[in-house]
Amino acid sequence: MPETPVQPAAMPARRAWLNSLFVDHALLRLPWRNWGVVESGRLYRSNHPLPWQLRDATRRLGLRTVINLRGERSACGSDRLGRAAAAELGLTHVDAPFESRGAPHKDRILRLTEIFRSVPEPVLIHCKSGADRTGLAAGLWLLLQGRPVEEAMAQLSLRFGHVRQSRTGILDAFFERYAAATRDRPQPFLDWLREEYDEAALRREFQSRPWADRLVDGILRRE
Repeated sequence: MPETPVQPAAMPARRAWLNSLFVDHALLRLPWRNWGVVESGRLYRSNHPLPWQLRDATRRLGLRTVINLRGERSACGSDRLGRAAAAELGLTHVDAPFESRGAPHKDRILRLTEIFRSVPEPVLIHCKSGADRTGLAAGLWLLLQGRPVEEAMAQLSLRFGHVRQSRTGILDAFFERYAAATRDRPQPFLDWLREEYDEAALRREFQSRPWADRLVDGILRRE
């Protein structure tokens, strides 16, 4: 369901910028935009945009909606700045939080499905780094358009900084389960999701590599 532009909770601008740049690591996102086109004129992806980055993308691409896959974070400067920029630009802003290291929740996928169906396009989706949750959401959007699961899986790519050997690889495993289940018996994605997808089994059976977890969690400090 679309939401009107969100007015951010009060946070002094100086504090918001300091928190965004140095606590939320937005300083690294100044040169590294991690931008991607899922489908031109309809869906774009990125890491958490700074206000001028959002203004520039809106001007160039005519953005009408921002979907925040991090969810609302009242103490996060990037969140406060992003909401203020979206409100200033008149963009529809929707929170659709996902995990990057857990089996995707069926109810959250179904909610995102309704969001995709109802918000005005073009849409920008983002998380913090634009690597994992954004790749998942981009892949889900492609499946909802009836595109091959291989295209969805390609959205979780090292090109965007996604490391499938780490705990975030559980997102790859989610798409792989759908691919395996429908290899010999084609089935619409939402039918599979509602009738066959087992979150608990995916969570129980997936295993990551320790070296990759140290890289993603300790060195890259992904969210």
